[in-house]
Amino acid sequence: MALQVAEPTGIPVIILKEGTQRTYGREAVRNNIMAVRAISEILKTTYGPKGMDKMLVDSLGDITITNDGATILDKMEIQHPAAKMLVQIAKGQDEEAGDGTKTAVIFAGELLKEAEKLLDKNIHPTIIIEGFKKALAKAIETLNEISEPVTINDDEKLMKVALTSLNSKAVKDAKEHIARIAVEAVRAIAEQRDSRWYVDLNNVQIIKKHGGSLFDTKLIKGIVLDKEVVHPDMPRRVENARIAVLDAPLEIEKPEIDLEVSINSPELIQRLMEKQEKILAEKVEKIAATGANVVITQKGIDEVAQHYLAKKGILAVRRVKRSDIEKIARATGARIVTNIDDLKPEDLGYAELVEERRVGEDKMVFIEGAKNPRSVTILIRGGFERLVDEAERAIRDALSAVADAVMDGKLTAGGGASELEAARGVLDLAKTLSGRERLAVEAFARAVEAIPQTLAYNAGHDPIDALMKLRREHEQGNKWAGIDIETGEPVNTWELGIIEPVRVKANALKAGTEVATLILRIDDVIAAKRTEEEEKGKKGGKEEEE
Repeated sequence: MALQVAEPTGIPVIILKEGTQRTYGREAVRNNIMAVRAISEILKTTYGPKGMDKMLVDSLGDITITNDGATILDKMEIQHPAAKMLVQIAKGQDEEAGDGTKTAVIFAGELLKEAEKLLDKNIHPTIIIEGFKKALAKAIETLNEISEPVTINDDEKLMKVALTSLNSKAVKDAKEHIARIAVEAVRAIAEQRDSRWYVDLNNVQIIKKHGGSLFDTKLIKGIVLDKEVVHPDMPRRVENARIAVLDAPLEIEKPEIDLEVSINSPELIQRLMEKQEKILAEKVEKIAATGANVVITQKGIDEVAQHYLAKKGILAVRRVKRSDIEKIARATGARIVTNIDDLKPEDLGYAELVEERRVGEDKMVFIEGAKNPRSVTILIRGGFERLVDEAERAIRDALSAVADAVMDGKLTAGGGASELEAARGVLDLAKTLSGRERLAVEAFARAVEAIPQTLAYNAGHDPIDALMKLRREHEQGNKWAGIDIETGEPVNTWELGIIEPVRVKANALKAGTEVATLILRIDDVIAAKRTEEEEKGKKGGKEEEE
C-alpha cells in the first residue's frame, strides 16, 4: 500500500509508490538489531581453536566447508539490508587487517544486544552512540599501552603470530610448516620506507594444486606460472636465464578495419605466407640479438614464431596473466616491453633458473633465483580440493597477521587477555562519567568481555565462570591472563605463545562499533517494491529448487 498523508481538506497525498514497505521508529531499530544479531550468532560457534565449521552450498550445488568469517558471510547470500552491512564491515576488516572478521561481527552483535537493553530504558540512540565512541577510543588506547614491540628480525615472535592465526584453521596439523612459510614470505617482500616497514601482500602469488599433502606446500623465492612451454623442441630448463618480458604478440595481428585481398594464383598465396614468415623470423631475430634465452609474453605466439624460437634455443611461455607479468618484471628486474622493436639488452631480467616441472597432473614453469625476489610464490598442496581451498584461506590469514605485526611493530596476547584489559580500561573511563552516557560505556565493556566468553563456551567451558576467573586475575595485575581452552582456567597466554597483532584487535573493535552505531542511527526503513523481473527470477529459482 502506498504511503499517504491527508491534507486539511481530507484529500490524500500519495508520497511513495504502491507496494513500498515502510518500517519506522522502535520497530525499525529492533528489526535491524535482530538481523545483525542473527548473523552474529551464526558466526559465534566458529570462533576460536575449538570453533566449528560451516558447510555452505550455493545454488549450483557447489560446497564450501570453512570457518573463515569473511568467506562464510560472502557465500551466505544475505538479503536483509542491515545484515548486508555486516558483510561490508567483514570485507573491510579482511582488507585492512586480513584477520579478525569473526571478532568484528561477534562484537557488533554483542554491542547491539547491549544497546537494545539501553533503548528499553528509553536512552536515546545518540547518547548510546556517543558513549560507544568514547569507550572505543579508550579501548584502543589501552591496547596500545599494553602492547609489546616486535621487529622484522624477531623470528620467534613472528612465528608465534602466524601459529596463533592458524590455531583455529583446518590446517593445524601442518601449522608449523605453514607458519614458517608465511614468515619467510613476508620477510622476502617487506620494504623499508622512511624507517618503517611496508608489506604489500599482492606480491605473494598463491597457486593451488591438489595432490600430495599439506607438508608438500612450499615457498618459492620467485614466480610460478601455471603454464607450460609452448613448443616441444624448446628447452625445458634454462640456467642463468635472460628474460624478455613482453606485452606484445609474436604473431601477425589482424587489422582493426575489414580488408579484402584478392588472390588469383597459388604463387601469391605462397608469397603472402613467406612474407608473414619473414616478419615473424625478424621479430625472433631481434629478441635473440638482445641475448634473451627466455621469452614470457602476455599475448599469443604464432606457431611459426614458436618454431624459430625453438631453433634459437629460447624457452617461451605465452598468454601469461597481467598480474603475473608484473610480478616477473618486479622479481627479475625486467622492463615490460610493448613493442619488440624497442627491446634492448638492458630491458632483460635475470633469474638463476627457469624450468618447466610437473606438479600433480599439470606442467608449470618455475622462475627461481631472481636478483631482486620482491615477489614470491606459495605453492599449496593438499589431499583434496576443498582442503587446498581452506589451506589458501588459512595461509592468507597467517600472511596478513605477520604483515600487520611487521608494519605496526605492536603485539598483544590472545586468548581473551587483551579484551579483558581493554574492558578494564573502558570501565575505568566509565567511573569518570555520570548519567546515561556512563551506562553506554559500561555496556561497551560488557560487549568486549563477551569475546572471551564465546571462546570459553566454544571450548566446552562455562563462560560466566571463565570470565569471573579472568577478571580476578586481571584485577591482580596479570595483564596477559587468558583462557586455557583445554581446562577453562586462566593462564599466561603470552608465555604460551598465543600472540596477535594489535592492529587486528583494534580494527575489529572499530569495525564492530562502526556497524553498531550505523544501525542505531537508522529509525526508518523504506523498501521499494520488487520489479516484475526480480519477482519472476525469484519465482523461477524456487521452481528450480523444488
